[in-house]
Amino acid sequence: MSVKAEVDSEAKQVTIFVKGAFGFNLIHEFKRCYSDKREYQFIIDLRKVDYIDSAGLGILINMQNYLEQSDGAIRLTNTLPQVRKVLAISRFDKKFKIE
Repeated sequence: MSVKAEVDSEAKQVTIFVKGAFGFNLIHEFKRCYSDKREYQFIIDLRKVDYIDSAGLGILINMQNYLEQSDGAIRLTNTLPQVRKVLAISRFDKKFKIE
């Protein structure tokens, strides 16, 4: 499995770990991690993502829209330089907090 979620019910926080290429093939796995948790805060850990394409970017935007969270509320952490570059070019730093 390329997507795994750790839920901290006490802190109302979900950390989603993604591994490998982040694209169309992960849509359903990724959505299962957040679909019934609108009241939670989210951290997306991208330390094991070596590639993200337009579908992966779309997955993140769809998540933000579904959760109705404000810009910067969802944190993208541990991004590798090549992934951070794609996020920067796509101006995702305006929609997400990138660490």
